[in-house]
Amino acid sequence: MERVSVFVDGANMYYAQKRLGWYIDYRRVLAHFAWQGDCELSEAYYYTGTDSPPRSRETAFFEYLNHAGFTVRAKSVKQVTDDVTGETVERASLDIEMVIDLFNTSSRYDTCVLMSGNGDFERVLEVLRARGKRVIVVGLPEMTARELRNAAGANYIELRRLEPTIARTDRLPEPDAEAEETEEAGDPLPPNG
Repeated sequence: MERVSVFVDGANMYYAQKRLGWYIDYRRVLAHFAWQGDCELSEAYYYTGTDSPPRSRETAFFEYLNHAGFTVRAKSVKQVTDDVTGETVERASLDIEMVIDLFNTSSRYDTCVLMSGNGDFERVLEVLRARGKRVIVVGLPEMTARELRNAAGANYIELRRLEPTIARTDRLPEPDAEAEETEEAGDPLPPNG
């Protein structure tokens, strides 16, 4: 039986959902990739920035993810001033945490599914493939670095193609109501990084 682990870049998927106009149902993501045929779910991780202390809607979303089968890796948001523009932005980069989990858990999966478009993961995926792991990348082409798509090769899946099997069917994003769209448990949180 093939063991599958799923790694979700929460900020990247948040922006992808806004662009697509539909929400991802993370329970359905696990069903699609790991609970069919000769596959079994090994582990699932969701990486995101969070306020300190977390807002009630963040806590509700994290509980939804935990119930769905994900381990949530959240990092407090920090305010950073851009040296060029002087603009203050919020950041909570979790790239290192993702890389650590991808490597530390690699003995427990045969296939890893990375839902991200971040080109910084190119080398990680190359190393995993060299170690005999099957690597699948899910993202939007216009939001996925060329290097990451190249590292995935034929195992790059366009997020749009998965809508029939992973989209929430009970609610669509409200394009101009960013603050309201996270009010319900299960809705993606606005990114903080």
